[in-house]
Amino acid sequence: MTRQKLVPGRGHPFAAMDIRSLIHYRAEATGDRPFIIWEPFVGEGLTWTYRAFADRAARFAAGLHRRRVKPGDRVLVHLDNCPEAILSWLGCAYAGAVAVTTNARSSAEELTYYAAHSRAVAAITQPRFAELVGRSCPDLGWIAVTDTDNGEDAGANRPQAEARFAAIDADPADLPARPHDPLAPFSIQFTSGTTSRPKAVLWTHANALWGAKVNAVHEDLRSEDVHMVTMPLFHTNAQAYSVLAALWAGAGCVVQPRFSASRFWPVSLKHGCTWASMIPFACKALMAHEVPPAHSYRLWGNGVCEAPWDAHFRIKTLGWWGMTETITHGTIGEVRGYNRSMSMGRCAPEYQVKIVDGNGAELGPGETGDFLIRGIPGLSLFAEYADNETATRDAFTEDGYFITGDRVTLAEDGFFIFADRSKDMLKVGGENVAASEIERVILTVPGISEVAVVAQKHPMLDEVPVAFVLPLADNDVAPDFAETILAACRAQLADFKVPREVRVVSELPRSTLEKIAKAELRKLLV
Repeated sequence: MTRQKLVPGRGHPFAAMDIRSLIHYRAEATGDRPFIIWEPFVGEGLTWTYRAFADRAARFAAGLHRRRVKPGDRVLVHLDNCPEAILSWLGCAYAGAVAVTTNARSSAEELTYYAAHSRAVAAITQPRFAELVGRSCPDLGWIAVTDTDNGEDAGANRPQAEARFAAIDADPADLPARPHDPLAPFSIQFTSGTTSRPKAVLWTHANALWGAKVNAVHEDLRSEDVHMVTMPLFHTNAQAYSVLAALWAGAGCVVQPRFSASRFWPVSLKHGCTWASMIPFACKALMAHEVPPAHSYRLWGNGVCEAPWDAHFRIKTLGWWGMTETITHGTIGEVRGYNRSMSMGRCAPEYQVKIVDGNGAELGPGETGDFLIRGIPGLSLFAEYADNETATRDAFTEDGYFITGDRVTLAEDGFFIFADRSKDMLKVGGENVAASEIERVILTVPGISEVAVVAQKHPMLDEVPVAFVLPLADNDVAPDFAETILAACRAQLADFKVPREVRVVSELPRSTLEKIAKAELRKLLV
């Protein structure tokens, strides 16, 4: 296997740089501009200018040094959206430590695994999670706890003085000198596991700087922009697409605890927001909530270009595709040019991509296959799966392409159309069946909000499709609702693609970015 690498010499795009370089530059160049604007649902807001943030990050880094956190040490950051989440993430990197940002919904068993696998020496969390983190991660040297739960009064769970997050604070003059190394480790995020344990995606400082610069370019982000951040800050979307991109461009970030349909427009208008990374779930929620007011948004980013809701919101949607392993968008729509509606854009100029069949042969327009992407590990692709050489090796083809696990169709005009995750391909009696094909048919039946099709093991056919259907909130489900859905499938699909069962549910399990957690649905069929 050949994987291209760059050494941090004069030819490296970020030679003699790390995240401190960007933070320092912004403090000097646009120090009085707001960087982080915290808009909690309850409690007091907060605004950090670029200069104030740089000062606080340096003091936080010195506070870690005082607690004997060394460069390369891993620190578990288990927080919902709040200013402390951004400070912990970037402040660890400022100190040379590695923030391990974890999903705030993680179970005790997951936290135990994350802490052990990353060899975390300490943790930063909030009052509602403090007992869970302490119980799940007994080998940590210390745990720091924020004063509030994302603005909400913690009451009796308020931390003691010695455990307060605010106590991670010292004189930056006490920080030891450290070279600006772009290949030094920056952060870790854990991917969602399917058949194996989650993998620890390691980014370098060069990855973070790449994400900052390239995302800002892809998004046409400007210093006068104000980016709304409602996606979870433990994830690449908010970290790279929003915060790092804004940091590179000198733009502002309005941060909320989470997405709220009722608060989205009032907060957007209050701060004149011009950019937002969205997901279909959020757009659907806004469609159902109220008529959008006159606003300042010029672009939204989402998984598809020119979405059907663009006319309703009077905003252009820029379609993209990316992963934690790619840091930025591997495909991207055109800010000012033509975009195929509902596509995920064209190949971004910073990458090489191809679609292949099961034998590795490259496919052409109109064909659907496995999506591969090639870049430079440690720069435009993640550095490695930490402490898992086998998983890192197996994630790449012999010619150096990263295996994304997604299936994509190439349109005649060069745009890519998402088909499925590879694990969402069913093998029914020897026939390949895409879950998305069945889902598209079911969504044509009136009264349906969402649908998820997953595989159920079958003694003769290997697998058969089962559909989980969420009705619209105001829909009275008729007794023959499931049969109506099956009738639509029989009329439009080959017999082996018709679901063997339709389950009407009151809710669907959710994973990161409010995606339907199909792994949880599969467990119901065991």
